[in-house]
Amino acid sequence: MPARKNPEPTTGENLTFEAALDRLQTIVGELESGSLSLEDSIARYEEGMKLSRRLTEELERAEKRIERLVQSGNGEPRTQPMDPANGPRDPDDREGELLL
Repeated sequence: MPARKNPEPTTGENLTFEAALDRLQTIVGELESGSLSLEDSIARYEEGMKLSRRLTEELERAEKRIERLVQSGNGEPRTQPMDPANGPRDPDDREGELLL
Protein backbone atom coordinates (compact mmCIF):
# COMPACT_ATOMS: atom_id res chain seq x y z
CA MET A 1 0.00 0.00 0.00
CA PRO A 2 1.54 3.37 -0.96
CA ALA A 3 2.28 5.80 1.82
CA ARG A 4 -0.22 8.60 2.15
CA LYS A 5 1.31 11.89 1.14
CA ASN A 6 0.64 14.52 3.78
CA PRO A 7 0.37 18.18 2.82
CA GLU A 8 3.48 20.26 3.31
CA PRO A 9 3.63 22.03 6.67
CA THR A 10 2.53 25.64 6.56
CA THR A 11 2.29 28.53 8.98
CA GLY A 12 -0.99 29.50 7.38
CA GLU A 13 0.23 32.94 6.38
CA ASN A 14 -1.01 32.52 2.82
CA LEU A 15 -4.23 30.74 3.77
CA THR A 16 -7.62 32.30 4.36
CA PHE A 17 -8.94 32.03 7.90
CA GLU A 18 -11.26 29.21 6.86
CA ALA A 19 -8.50 27.30 5.03
CA ALA A 20 -6.17 27.66 8.03
CA LEU A 21 -8.92 26.38 10.34
CA ASP A 22 -9.54 23.42 8.01
CA ARG A 23 -5.81 22.65 8.00
CA LEU A 24 -5.72 22.80 11.81
CA GLN A 25 -8.65 20.38 11.99
CA THR A 26 -6.85 18.03 9.60
CA ILE A 27 -3.74 18.15 11.80
CA VAL A 28 -5.77 17.35 14.91
CA GLY A 29 -7.32 14.38 13.12
CA GLU A 30 -3.92 13.11 12.03
CA LEU A 31 -2.52 13.42 15.55
CA GLU A 32 -5.55 11.74 17.11
CA SER A 33 -5.39 8.85 14.66
CA GLY A 34 -2.00 7.78 15.99
CA SER A 35 -0.87 6.77 12.50
CA LEU A 36 2.00 9.28 12.21
CA SER A 37 5.57 8.57 13.15
CA LEU A 38 6.98 10.42 16.14
CA GLU A 39 8.87 12.82 13.88
CA ASP A 40 5.78 13.54 11.77
CA SER A 41 3.68 13.95 14.92
CA ILE A 42 6.10 16.54 16.29
CA ALA A 43 6.15 18.39 12.96
CA ARG A 44 2.32 18.40 12.80
CA TYR A 45 2.09 19.56 16.43
CA GLU A 46 4.43 22.48 15.72
CA GLU A 47 2.50 23.39 12.58
CA GLY A 48 -0.77 23.17 14.49
CA MET A 49 0.50 25.46 17.23
CA LYS A 50 1.57 28.07 14.65
CA LEU A 51 -1.81 27.87 12.97
CA SER A 52 -3.59 28.09 16.31
CA ARG A 53 -1.67 31.24 17.28
CA ARG A 54 -2.34 32.82 13.90
CA LEU A 55 -6.07 32.03 14.08
CA THR A 56 -6.33 33.33 17.66
CA GLU A 57 -4.63 36.59 16.69
CA GLU A 58 -6.93 37.01 13.71
CA LEU A 59 -10.02 36.41 15.87
CA GLU A 60 -8.80 38.96 18.41
CA ARG A 61 -8.33 41.55 15.64
CA ALA A 62 -11.83 40.83 14.33
CA GLU A 63 -13.35 41.24 17.80
CA LYS A 64 -11.74 44.66 18.11
CA ARG A 65 -13.35 45.71 14.83
CA ILE A 66 -16.88 44.70 15.81
CA GLU A 67 -19.14 47.52 16.78
CA ARG A 68 -22.63 47.32 18.16
CA LEU A 69 -25.52 49.57 17.35
CA VAL A 70 -27.04 51.14 20.47
CA GLN A 71 -29.72 53.67 21.17
CA SER A 72 -28.61 56.59 23.30
CA GLY A 73 -30.74 58.26 25.97
CA ASN A 74 -32.09 60.80 23.49
CA GLY A 75 -33.25 58.02 21.16
CA GLU A 76 -30.55 58.54 18.54
CA PRO A 77 -28.88 55.39 17.20
CA ARG A 78 -25.10 55.29 17.36
CA THR A 79 -22.33 52.75 17.24
CA GLN A 80 -19.79 51.99 19.90
CA PRO A 81 -16.99 49.44 20.14
CA MET A 82 -18.05 46.04 21.37
CA ASP A 83 -16.85 45.32 24.89
CA PRO A 84 -18.50 42.05 25.95
CA ALA A 85 -16.38 41.70 29.10
CA ASN A 86 -17.55 44.96 30.66
CA GLY A 87 -21.09 45.34 29.33
CA PRO A 88 -22.51 48.61 28.04
CA ARG A 89 -20.39 51.69 28.56
CA ASP A 90 -23.34 54.06 28.63
CA PRO A 91 -26.16 53.43 31.17
CA ASP A 92 -28.67 54.87 28.69
CA ASP A 93 -27.82 52.18 26.10
CA ARG A 94 -30.56 49.68 25.46
CA GLU A 95 -28.41 46.68 24.71
CA GLY A 96 -29.90 43.87 22.70
CA GLU A 97 -32.32 46.03 20.74
CA LEU A 98 -32.08 45.88 16.99
CA LEU A 99 -32.19 49.39 15.68
CA LEU A 100 -33.18 49.78 12.05
